[in-house]
Amino acid sequence: MNRAMIMIFLLSLAMFLTACGGNEAEQDTQNQNTDDSTQSESANEEAQETNATAEEEVLVSLKNPEGQVVGTATLTEEESGVGIKLEGEDLPPGSHGFHIHEVGKCDPPDFESAGAHYNPTDAKHGFDDPEGPHAGDMKNIEVAEDGTVTADVLNEMVTLKEGTDNTLYTEEGTALMIHSDADDYKTQPSGNAGERIACGVIGE
Repeated sequence: MNRAMIMIFLLSLAMFLTACGGNEAEQDTQNQNTDDSTQSESANEEAQETNATAEEEVLVSLKNPEGQVVGTATLTEEESGVGIKLEGEDLPPGSHGFHIHEVGKCDPPDFESAGAHYNPTDAKHGFDDPEGPHAGDMKNIEVAEDGTVTADVLNEMVTLKEGTDNTLYTEEGTALMIHSDADDYKTQPSGNAGERIACGVIGE
């Protein structure tokens, strides 16, 4: 009788130890699956964040000195710079200077609060100056006789990526500006482009 009881005890003990070993293996497998799932989710989130940055669009409303919206610009981060699609109305017909300025403030009526052209590389103004242009210099826009404008501009000297060189997201911010006259691409410091007639803060 004692021998039978001992055998039963030993068998029970063996079964118990086997079950514990199986549970530990199962737990290890579950933990591994959880780790793999967490890593996969993290990778997916990083990929989504990267895609969101690459596809980011920034809308800028440009107002005249009377506070009326006369233009809307869509800024997009592209491989070779920042693409700017401008659509406007109620503007004076003709060629107009179109620049990025160094301060994100558009206080009417003269918009002098936006400072000078955005120039993080301390260059000279103008595409025709051998020591230029400013990072904020861009080609003139052409307003039709009915006061409307549609323009696509690529600025290869700036970026929307924060914390990098020539970013448009500086501590003071930046602004888009339309001038009353054409930029001659050479006169210092702003191309003799005349008054500031429309201004919009980037990223406001």
